[in-house]
Amino acid sequence: MVQGYEFIDINAKGEGIVVAAFDNQVAYCRASGATVTARVVAALRDLLDRGEGGALLGAIRAWPSAPLADALPLRVAGGIHSLHLTGVERDLAAIYEDRAGIDDAAIVAAAIHRYEARLLPWLDGPPQTNEAGRSSNFIAAMLWLADQGLPPRFECLEIGSSAGINLMLDRYHYDLAGVEVGPEHAAMRFKPEWQGSPPPARAIEIVSTKGCDVAPVDLTDPDQALRLKAYIWPEHAVRFARMAIAIAEAGQTPPNLVKMNAADFIEFELAKPQAAGTTRVMMHSVVWQYVPADQQERITRAMEAAGAAATAERPLAWISLEANRLLHLHETSVLYWPGDGEPVQLATAHPHGASITWQA
Repeated sequence: MVQGYEFIDINAKGEGIVVAAFDNQVAYCRASGATVTARVVAALRDLLDRGEGGALLGAIRAWPSAPLADALPLRVAGGIHSLHLTGVERDLAAIYEDRAGIDDAAIVAAAIHRYEARLLPWLDGPPQTNEAGRSSNFIAAMLWLADQGLPPRFECLEIGSSAGINLMLDRYHYDLAGVEVGPEHAAMRFKPEWQGSPPPARAIEIVSTKGCDVAPVDLTDPDQALRLKAYIWPEHAVRFARMAIAIAEAGQTPPNLVKMNAADFIEFELAKPQAAGTTRVMMHSVVWQYVPADQQERITRAMEAAGAAATAERPLAWISLEANRLLHLHETSVLYWPGDGEPVQLATAHPHGASITWQA
């Protein structure tokens, strides 16, 4: 358990839950080495606690749904980071340069009051935390699936694709404990810190990728790309470099990304014919908590129904990289059909791809 983190039902609402969500986010950021982001979120928490006025903080205090499930602290933190990235609020530099001996709350309060109208829209949707490093988990899971005897040619369907950075996973190179996958002269190369046995060394092929998002991001649009950058924690310089490469890749060949909710997308795609000798995969990373409960149920029913009809020549799999909020870890798990329909936990992983602890 992360020090200072209080386990609360992710769907909890009501008095005190908003401040608890900010406290938990501070604890999580500190545990993740994100000291600057922790400072920003802690400053916001202090402003809420002391009754600072204004429309933005008022909207946060009166949050009508579950602030933990909605990642409310990161919504507003992203907006404040955007003010720093664009240079419009120069005083924020003192926090983002991690200087000591300054009044973080006063600086954040001044930024909020000066740019409140610009910040309010950041509350309207969940954070877009698209991160190419998560593709290593998808690839490791596909290696494992191929080792179980499923066809090693994968048709990938991703929900919550954001800008589609992980839909370009076949353009990246991976070194997973010495097991190498992907083009040698790749746009990006990943070598996560690995613990445990290596994944199975299998030859796999990504036949196709397609994804959906309720608010897809166009990486070739500078304003939309800025929004993605604002959600990157400033401590993670490598992620900014990866984002620049992903933007360049999308400019050459855009990912296959449609505007659609997750349940509609999965139901639509599963109804299509599947080629023999391919494994159809639904995959997602750090997105399930944002999918409404009714859509989660529809997706699960659709996958189970399609799984019941799956064959050895046309199997179906479900790969997820999601947070275990009780253990405060991210877990990579897989279930597949034909099979017993029970999930197998393959690994625990850093949420941005820095490390993988293989358990399969």
